[in-house]
Amino acid sequence: MTKTSSGNFFEDFAVGQVIRHATPRTLTVGDASLYSALYGTRFAAQSADSFAQDLGYPRAPLDDLLVFHMVFGKTVPDISLNAVANLGYAGGRFLAPVFPGDTLTAVSEVIGVRENSNGQSGVVYVRSTGFNQDGTEVLDYVRWVMVRKKDPSLPAPAPVVPTLPAALAPDALGDAVPALDIEAWRFDLSGSPARFADYEVGERIDHVDGMTVEEAEHMIATRLYQNTAKVHFNQFTEGQGRFGKRLIYGGHVISLARSLSFNGLANAFHVAAINAGRHVAPLFAGLTVHAWSEILDAAAIPGRDDVGALRVRTIATKDRPCADFPYKNGDEYDPSVILDLDYWVLIPH
Repeated sequence: MTKTSSGNFFEDFAVGQVIRHATPRTLTVGDASLYSALYGTRFAAQSADSFAQDLGYPRAPLDDLLVFHMVFGKTVPDISLNAVANLGYAGGRFLAPVFPGDTLTAVSEVIGVRENSNGQSGVVYVRSTGFNQDGTEVLDYVRWVMVRKKDPSLPAPAPVVPTLPAALAPDALGDAVPALDIEAWRFDLSGSPARFADYEVGERIDHVDGMTVEEAEHMIATRLYQNTAKVHFNQFTEGQGRFGKRLIYGGHVISLARSLSFNGLANAFHVAAINAGRHVAPLFAGLTVHAWSEILDAAAIPGRDDVGALRVRTIATKDRPCADFPYKNGDEYDPSVILDLDYWVLIPH
């Protein structure tokens, strides 16, 4: 019996396969503090118990993307240990708040496979779900990842590519946020006076600031999430790969962009859903991330008058300020673009 694991390769996956991932993780205020240290997040409801309690939370919830990364990290040893790259996301729903002291576990189902034309790798589609200690679903999402084949001579499986929603509907949002006392929202403390009605569809926001990625920080992040993908932390193997160096975890880029978006979306306190996401190009340590956002839609949430939903596209770039909103040149992305993320956020009325 082999005691160690080299992870799953493309040919090890089959549609309908269910994988229960190892290592439950109890999240603490220490995790929240380290997350803040890595990204500089400043959203008030996740930063202060007093602010959150005035609104109706029992205490400050953990940052939504910290929860996402923790669930994602659980899946890596089974799904993407032998990944070439994580490619994208869809249909992500934040279903319940997570607080310090909660314990998360994760389960994934393979919902699609497609071998690449080179016969050396293939794309695996999985739906991953995170649960707390009570069995409550706190998050689910689809991602697709390019995985190496162990034996390129093996025949390709029949391709199955799942149909995924372009965006979640507003009535699928808001489950992770209790009914809030918006009269208690302190706009002087949240960082901006802008409410739901102050944003217009089509509006573009340059988030102005930039953050340089350090090697040590993204290494700490991957270890924080128990993300064991060698492309992120093993220079011995990656030095012999196509880039010659470690690749920054795509979720690290998402969190940097989300933190940068505070300057312009300070009251958009909750990520309610991830509609679609694409890692357009790789990022490496030493480069500086900038970001801008476009408001794609603004919607009421049925049965709620405390918060509304903004559908936002955030574009992150490398070594390129965003005053002129770099995105695409025709059908091709601007060479500076590294992330194209479409998501819903909640913001007070």
